[in-house]
Amino acid sequence: MDRIVDYLTSYTMGLQFDDLPQPVVHQAKRMMVDTLGCAVGGYDSQPSVIARQMAANVSCSQPATVLGSGQRTTPDMAAFANGVMIRYLDYNDGYSGKEAGHPSDAIAAILSPAEIAHVDGREVIAATVLAYEVFCRLCDVVSAKAGGFDHVALGVIAAGLGAAKAMGLSREQTAETVNLCVSANMALYQTRIGDVSMWKGCAFANASRNAIFAAQLAQRGLTGPSPIFEGPGGFFTAVSGGPFDLEPFASGDGAYKIMEASIKRFPVGLYAQTVAEAAMEVRGMLSNAEDIVEVNVQTFKAAVDVMAGDEEKWHPTNRETADHSMPYTVAVALMYGSVEHKHFGGEHLSNPRLMDLVKRVKIAVSEEANRRAPEAMLCNVEVVTTSGERHRSADIPYYRGHWKNPMSEVELEEKFRSLSSDHLTRGQMESILELLWNLEQVEDIGQVIDLVRW
Repeated sequence: MDRIVDYLTSYTMGLQFDDLPQPVVHQAKRMMVDTLGCAVGGYDSQPSVIARQMAANVSCSQPATVLGSGQRTTPDMAAFANGVMIRYLDYNDGYSGKEAGHPSDAIAAILSPAEIAHVDGREVIAATVLAYEVFCRLCDVVSAKAGGFDHVALGVIAAGLGAAKAMGLSREQTAETVNLCVSANMALYQTRIGDVSMWKGCAFANASRNAIFAAQLAQRGLTGPSPIFEGPGGFFTAVSGGPFDLEPFASGDGAYKIMEASIKRFPVGLYAQTVAEAAMEVRGMLSNAEDIVEVNVQTFKAAVDVMAGDEEKWHPTNRETADHSMPYTVAVALMYGSVEHKHFGGEHLSNPRLMDLVKRVKIAVSEEANRRAPEAMLCNVEVVTTSGERHRSADIPYYRGHWKNPMSEVELEEKFRSLSSDHLTRGQMESILELLWNLEQVEDIGQVIDLVRW
């Protein structure tokens, strides 16, 4: 067993709910509220429909539940369908280090095996905290995209360990889960470049699906390649471009990484959150968006590379490209004074006035923003009008929802209700929220899953 697998396995086996500080437990519940709200909101998307169609073709003797529809299928296919719902709107939480991504995506890999095992809320919380800790710590030391890999190459490890924790696997089985996850699931970064496809919202869901499959294989005694990090054909050579060390993970009253995950205010890529907020501030200074001649945005290089680094971001033709486009997000905020998931549909993408405004957006790198990234997502937006006036936002480092400017519980519940109102009754929403805020008292996670259906 190589040292990375040994450390990840030891941490997984040692992490217990009773050792978690109360603020960490509460944060895990906040993330669960946000994640399930995003899942309900993404239910009607075309990728979600396709995922449920695939799940409907598979049955098994120990089935798990697809959220919303209540379909019963294999745990890996349920995780895929649920994961697509969670991710589709690009509204679930985010974390940024050397790599950036959405740690809550891994919750899909926890819920399905936890449901089958009738795991209680305490164990689900512990598995969730584990998945966040693993994903975020890996993001701190590895830039997957630097080698052409997607962040889900890190996410599959977090998902696999979360699934192993929920399943109660032994130390040996947990180590083999990591070996199997890493060896077979190194996804490519092309997923998020250029004209972005539907797969953008499915990539981590697929990693969760594969993570559960790996855990099931390990549970039955299947071994994986080892040493998977240190070997000549392993992760250090193929993905990270060299060896790395992991900082000690949190324990006891330590600084758990789930406390540094941010909840999104807007249904767009993580790096456009502060930009959207800044653009909305400027919109309040204008009498008419038609007067805009030029828009100047300054932010950090990683944000520009990901969300304004190719021509398609100025000419988005589908939702996936639009919600990963900084110029489109800025134009939406300036034209409508808000950024909502309805703005990324066909009628807006074909609006010539909006698309003309997108072309007027110029984005530059700020050295000050670079210096403060990734801890802050500093940006500002300036608008020049036909009269020659210049209107500039304040420098915004932390959007509302950022871990240094967190949403209140009231705001988080409002987000949940806004995403759920098309499918859940008021009574259902309140029942789900009550269970989630008291998740450590839930005896069987199936109680929560059973409520998220219509």
